[in-house]
Amino acid sequence: METANVHDTVERLASPEDAIRKRAAFGLQTRIGDPSFADVFIAEGGLSQLRHLALHATGNTLAYSLTSLSKLLEVDKGWNEVDEALVERVVELVVHHPLVNILRGAMSILVAVVSHAPPGPASSPAAPGPFGFRALKPAIGVHPEFLEMLVNRLSSADHALCANSLQLINSLMRDAVTHESEAEWPKFIKRLQDLGLIKAVYVLMQSSAVQDLAPPLLEFQALTKVLLRKWRDVAVDQDKPEHRRAIKGLHLASNPARHDPPDPAEDGRKARSHNPEKWRRLGFASESPAAEFDDVGFLGLMDLADFVRRGEDGYQKLLLEHATQPPEQRCPIAQASLAVTAILYEHFEVDKADGEDGKSRALALDARTPFDHRFRPLLLQWSRLHTTALQAFFRLWKTTAATAPDDVAKIEDLVRILLELVVGQAPRTTDIRAVEDELAQVDVRRLRQRQMQLLEMTYEDAWGHHLRQVRDELQHEARQFVQEQRIRCLLQGHWFPRALEYRSERGGGNGGSGPGPVTRHDLLPRPVASGWRFVRLSHNRRHLHYAEYDERGDHDPGLELLPEKIDLTIVASVDSNLPRSSPSTTDLLSASAASASLPPTTGPTTLRITIHGPRHDALPDPLESPSLLTLYPPSASIASEWLDGLRMLLPLLTPDPPPAQAQPKPQPQAPPPPLALALTPDTQHLVRLIADYGLHIRLLNVRFEDAVYAAEPPPVPGRDGLDAEYYYDVVGAL
Repeated sequence: METANVHDTVERLASPEDAIRKRAAFGLQTRIGDPSFADVFIAEGGLSQLRHLALHATGNTLAYSLTSLSKLLEVDKGWNEVDEALVERVVELVVHHPLVNILRGAMSILVAVVSHAPPGPASSPAAPGPFGFRALKPAIGVHPEFLEMLVNRLSSADHALCANSLQLINSLMRDAVTHESEAEWPKFIKRLQDLGLIKAVYVLMQSSAVQDLAPPLLEFQALTKVLLRKWRDVAVDQDKPEHRRAIKGLHLASNPARHDPPDPAEDGRKARSHNPEKWRRLGFASESPAAEFDDVGFLGLMDLADFVRRGEDGYQKLLLEHATQPPEQRCPIAQASLAVTAILYEHFEVDKADGEDGKSRALALDARTPFDHRFRPLLLQWSRLHTTALQAFFRLWKTTAATAPDDVAKIEDLVRILLELVVGQAPRTTDIRAVEDELAQVDVRRLRQRQMQLLEMTYEDAWGHHLRQVRDELQHEARQFVQEQRIRCLLQGHWFPRALEYRSERGGGNGGSGPGPVTRHDLLPRPVASGWRFVRLSHNRRHLHYAEYDERGDHDPGLELLPEKIDLTIVASVDSNLPRSSPSTTDLLSASAASASLPPTTGPTTLRITIHGPRHDALPDPLESPSLLTLYPPSASIASEWLDGLRMLLPLLTPDPPPAQAQPKPQPQAPPPPLALALTPDTQHLVRLIADYGLHIRLLNVRFEDAVYAAEPPPVPGRDGLDAEYYYDVVGAL
């Protein structure tokens, strides 16, 4: 029954009436993809009828026939009817036909032809049959505008047509790179680039149509990596004309000065002399530039030549600046360009480009990866990224006052971090101009912080608990250091206002002669100290000496001039109204503008440190500790120093023992309440800062390879076959 239906379909395809052929071709589209049906269809002679319609039909009949033929080729059948005439007809339709439904089928046929593996050795360019890119060459010769029209189809509003066009371009590129000679495939790729292929695909990859075009876009992205890898693998050879012209162009674009010899030649003419700094002047390490492209190959030469071509004036200006600088201060332009190429190559993981099975890998969307993260549109802007990153290299070199050759690797690390921060974290829709602007705004401080974070994370993974132990030790050392610094502030002493008064402009207020209460409008721009008190810690760190003065002296008084003192061994607690988030730059004696803008019910804040003595039953409130001394620090930083200094000092003190003859019998007493050692934000920040700096310094002095020995000591060879006089030097002492 099925054979009879196939026979009827073949007969209707050969009908002289177009309507009957159209209905038969329309029904064939949904059935021809079944391999069993395709075998019967070919056996009944339907393939020749389908080919005839593809060559001579028009309108919808042609569209249905092309779609059926493409589906037949997808199941790898019907290749014996695909010849040069059919390929030329399909290419003609792609170039000249405006209907989208016809273009879809035509491009699908060309994709199948280009992607089909030829019989016999696949690598042989002379293998028979219309397969691969060479099958389209005769037709492209007849219709030279084919590639241009193909690229223009990428801007079509029909997503299916865009996908088919890009899929055909991918097939042409892959076949050219795989089977064409080294001299031919770069010409084809350059022709596509000149037609605007990169820009068109870049726009598609950033558009909202990326969901519908994902498979061909990912394949094009993988092919871009393949091209970059092939260019990297091409060794720079000055015997090749293209390479020789590119290297010579670097020298000519530098506007070299004429280097004439001092003496003429024997025949009276001036002989040309070789400039001994010809290539070192451009930033190469030697006078053999070709050898320095070993790591990045022809790709590095292309990037350097493109940078020079894009900004020849800036290139010459940079070389003129170098001429006025010592050699060690000159940024090696060529070495920097090669380093940026290597950094970009590593950043985009070009070595992970797909090989022979790259197409299937690109089409397989990894569900574990966010959809937008699979696309790297900035990879298509390789040349612009290289130019901008190289300019950032120059700015970092100048900003950090780097010197050659020691600091080249350090600037490379900063550029690598910069690209990771800007390019690596850029969303899919980020425009290249925004990336260029951000790369141009190089913040060395931000890069250094990120570098330290990465370094710490690297050694955290390698050293584990060893690094945590070092961090704890450094934290303890930093706290001890800050504790001593705070106590030394007490030993140095400081002037404190005895009290702060606010006087009205008309002479009234507290401390003034005018009547009426102090109001918001009556306050002076500055609070005024009614007197001064100088406070200093004694040398034995057990007493706090102070004295009061009407005026602040020009010199700090000594301990012998401070009659009042407090025995710190009897101090019960020290408290303060210092805010937890108070900025260290706040100065109460200079905050006139802030006090003027306060609402009428809000008064200026006065910092206060209160030293409390022991509790006593004779006090009205036995549970309240009496105040021994109140200090009014003029700024939050002074308050932090004295508050934390006193709190850190008190636990270190022990009460003086009474005289031997008056020692009472020991009585059981309750232990004193623990002192609050909560540090102020300024002191905590200082402790963290010192500990972090110490950790970073230690990490910078450790090689990463040393981390291996932290967990796995080097193996010690056995003593088999050795006598007693032989020993192994494990620690390398000899």
